Amino acid sequence: MKVLVLAFLFCLASVGPLAAFAVPSSPRSREAIARVTPALERALAAKGLTLGAPIFIRIFKESREFEVWVAAGGTFKLFKTYDICSYSGDPGPKLCTGDGQSPEGFYYVTPERMNPVSHFHLSFNLGFPNAYDRAHGRTGSALMVHGNCVSIGCYAMTDPVIEEIFTLADAAFRGGQPFFRVHIFPFRMTDGNMTAQRQSPWAGFWANLKEGYGWFEQNHRPPNVTVAGGRYIFSES
Repeated sequence: MKVLVLAFLFCLASVGPLAAFAVPSSPRSREAIARVTPALERALAAKGLTLGAPIFIRIFKESREFEVWVAAGGTFKLFKTYDICSYSGDPGPKLCTGDGQSPEGFYYVTPERMNPVSHFHLSFNLGFPNAYDRAHGRTGSALMVHGNCVSIGCYAMTDPVIEEIFTLADAAFRGGQPFFRVHIFPFRMTDGNMTAQRQSPWAGFWANLKEGYGWFEQNHRPPNVTVAGGRYIFSES
């Protein structure tokens, strides 16, 4: 028995991070990754970044900006800001199935949420509803970031853009990142924007989002996010 255990451990050690086993792939995703990787590696290297390093994503509805940050040392550095091709609904969170709203809040993506055979080219699931959404009775499913530039509650990118994002995520997982965080805001949570929205019925919700926004702005590291008392709570990750 001891010999079998040692042999099993040796096999695991010889193939690299366990996370790599859980990353789904398909002929479509492998072709896209192989095609975009050389240019992506050059663009990353130009900013002192490496393909396979951990990533972090921020989404801003109002300005249709999709930021991808890549770890460099103990913090994250902005690699690229992509245009969101399409999302649906108005400023404010998704409340229920069929409301046509794209979500806002703090989400994370694990390897099994990657979809290399999506009907919308390539995609990953945001994990809606999260613990906060469930605490507030919000419903919905299959809220994605995907290609094909069409949206009914998802964040849709062009196919070339989702190929780059999917490649960055795939490489991060295969490099050992167990999950990556996706923080979604209605707009940049500046004091001026918050003041302009103070009459909104979502002002209190957005004030809570601003706490997480400010944490990253100050530290360039995404916080650990939990839920207690119907609020997002932020701490050192």
